[in-house]
Amino acid sequence: MNLSGLPIITATLLFSTEEGEHAAGFLGIPMVIWQVANLVLFLAVLVYFVARPMGAAFRKRQEEIEERRRQAEKQRGEVDRLAADIRERTAKIEREIEEIRKQSVAEGEQARSELAARADEEAARAGREAKDEIARRLTEAKAELRRTAAALTAKKAEEILGQAITPEDRKRLVDDSVEKLRQVPR
Repeated sequence: MNLSGLPIITATLLFSTEEGEHAAGFLGIPMVIWQVANLVLFLAVLVYFVARPMGAAFRKRQEEIEERRRQAEKQRGEVDRLAADIRERTAKIEREIEEIRKQSVAEGEQARSELAARADEEAARAGREAKDEIARRLTEAKAELRRTAAALTAKKAEEILGQAITPEDRKRLVDDSVEKLRQVPR
C-alpha cells in the first residue's frame, strides 16, 4: 500500500476541521474525516483486490510475452538455419543441373558425330549398292537385248529364206542333208 499521499490527506483533514468545526459529524467525528477514512479504506480495498491481482496479471503477461519472444528468437534462429540450408541445397542442385546440362551437351555432340559418321557410311554403302545394282541391271539388259536381237535376226532370216527358197531349193537341201548323213561313219 502506498502511504506517500498520507501527509496530504492529513493536511486536508486538519484544514477542513479548522474551517468547519460546526460541520456535522458522526460519533463526534466530523464528516470530512469519515469521508477521508472511507476514501482511504476504499483505496486500500481497491489496491488489495484490484491492484495486486492486476499487477500479478501484468507480471504474468510480461513473463508470457518474454517467453514468446524467446521462442520467437529460437524459431527465428531455426528459420535462419533452415533458410541457409535451403540456399545451400539450391546452390548444390543448380551446380548439379549445370553439370548434367554440360554432360548432356557433350553426349549430344558425341551422338551427333556418331550419327553423322553412320550416315556417311550408310550413304557410301547405298552408293555402292546402287552402282552394283545398276551394273547388274545393265548386264541383264544387254543380255536381253542380245536375245531379242538374235530372235529378231532369226525371224527376219527365216522370212528372207522363206521368200527366197523355192520348193526345188528345199528338195535339193533335203537331199544334200541325207547324203551327208550317209557319209557319216557309223
